[in-house]
Parts: sequence; C-alpha cells; structure tokens
Amino acid sequence: MPVTIREVAKAADVSITTVSRALNGYSDVSEETRRRIMRVAEELNYRPNAVARSLVTNRTRTIGFLVSELSKGRTGHYYLFPILYGMQDRLAELGYDLILVSTTTTRQREITYLDFCTERRVEGVVAMGLRLDDPYLHEIVESPLPSVVIDVPLLSDRCGYVMTDNVYGAKLAVRHLLGRGHKKIGFVNGHSQAAVSMDRRRGYEEAMVSAGFRADQLPVFESDFTLEGGKQASEILLEKHPELTAIFYASDLMAIGGLRFLHERGRNAPKDLAVVGFDDVELSEVVTPALSTIRQKRYEIGVTAAEMLVEMMDADGFPQGRMLAPELIVRASS
Repeated sequence: MPVTIREVAKAADVSITTVSRALNGYSDVSEETRRRIMRVAEELNYRPNAVARSLVTNRTRTIGFLVSELSKGRTGHYYLFPILYGMQDRLAELGYDLILVSTTTTRQREITYLDFCTERRVEGVVAMGLRLDDPYLHEIVESPLPSVVIDVPLLSDRCGYVMTDNVYGAKLAVRHLLGRGHKKIGFVNGHSQAAVSMDRRRGYEEAMVSAGFRADQLPVFESDFTLEGGKQASEILLEKHPELTAIFYASDLMAIGGLRFLHERGRNAPKDLAVVGFDDVELSEVVTPALSTIRQKRYEIGVTAAEMLVEMMDADGFPQGRMLAPELIVRASS
C-alpha cells in the first residue's frame, strides 16, 4: 500500500492539514516545519496525489456529497433523498455539478479525507451520516477543503454545519404527549454515536424534568434508527415498563417499527399506546394509524448546505453553524 498523508503527519508530529499546506507551498508553514515534513515524506517515500496538487490552482465546479454507510440497509434513503434534491436544485442554479460518493468507517481508516475528496476532484464537500467515532469527523475540521457537515455541529475556519434544532424538536414531542394527559412516557433513542441522539435525548429529558419527573428514572432504550430496531426496542421497553402510555421515538422508522409491534400484539395506537416519531418521512403519512412526528425541513437543509458551501468557496464566506426550526405534526397515532 502506498504511504498516505496521514502517515506522514503522524511521523512528523503535525496535523494532516499542515502536511498538505507544506507540500503545496503555503507561506503560513514555518521553514523549520516544512523541512521536517519534506524530510519525513522523503524517508517514507510519500508521493502526493497529482489531482490534489492540481486543485490548488484549477477549478472543477464540482461538489461532492459524501454519505457514510450509504449501502447499509434499505431504509436510509427515506431521510436522504429530500436533502439530495435540495442540494442538487440549488447547486444547478449556482452553476455547480454534484456527485454522490460513499464511504464507511473502515474505508476512512484506509484513506484520508483529503485524499478521498481530491481524488474525485471536488472543490467542496457536504458530508452526512458521519458517526462521532468516525476518523473523517476530526479530519474535516482540519482540512483546507471547504466542507459543510449535516447533523453534526462542527465549526472551523473551513467547515460549517447545518442541522435541525433537535433539542427543541424533542421537547415539542414530549410536551405534546404531556398535553394529552400522558405521564408515563418512554423514549426510544438512536445509536449513541450520532450527534442527533444526544440532542434528542437531552430534549426529552429536559421536557420531562420540567414536568416534575426525575432524569435518573426515565424509561429510555437505545436502538439504531431502523424499523426493526424500533420494533425490538418497543418490545423490550414495554416488558420493562408495562405502565407506559406513550413512547417518543428518535426517528419515524423506529416509530413505525413500534406500530408494527403493537399490531402484532393485538394492540393499537393511540388507544393502547400513543406514538410520536421524528423526521416526517413520507411513510409517516401512509402507515396506519398515520404517524404523529417532528418534521425536519430536509429539502431546506440541502438548499442551505449548498448555499453555505458555495459562499465559502466563491465569496470567501466565513463558515457558519445553522439550526433550522422543526415543526410538530399531529396525526392519528397520538
């Protein structure tokens, strides 16, 4: 395997960004550091990617939409597609092409973020689906490539983010259930390596504590954002807490899994259990009963990410963190 820029950075005890800037002749790297990097690169027989070098001076007017774990499962597209549509529509108006590329946690350990992107000749990247333990999450912050991350609050001099206000959204869901007279409200969360999981749990707990409940006694179960995960989580949570009269799920797919579990057990929502999801994917309107949920403005997220990235590239705009307001959609399930 050829030596990567990550290995050069580790051997020289500097960041990947510093190696990149030193090799590309940027003046903000000290001469001493530059010499050390060049010496290490020569000792390791490192050969910089020619495409990466060309991007220093050439324009491709191509944006990469980097999605982690795109091939896992069959349900992620329900959330993804409106964001993709929003990006594509806005970038086309601004004169940019969009390419969809995928990665995995394993792949991220084999090739650096900068090499991965520059090999594809993209001028900027919108990244989505990254876990908190993914290598790229830290490399994006240091990369000289303009980037916007969806659903993870990363902010640096070349990286911004767009996401829904998940804390507020979770509070909207819980307050709705409390307003319907429910006092025993459970919560099925997504996996712990998602930034949105942390925020939605925080919103759930803060709303329940404000209503007089103790945070350490709240019925919470961690799942994986999938339909099957929601079904299994519902069974386990209701076995442990049969007194529950409502469950708030951190995604619509998990909530639909919960509805399926109830149906298989001869129970229904909202008579036996009120159910609220999060996302407002298209399926939420067509399941029976129609799912109450927290609507994310996904098309708008895509448009906003595209505009922010182009502003960073074309107008030397300063990266920002933008939170979009969610909306409570009440349907038959609650």
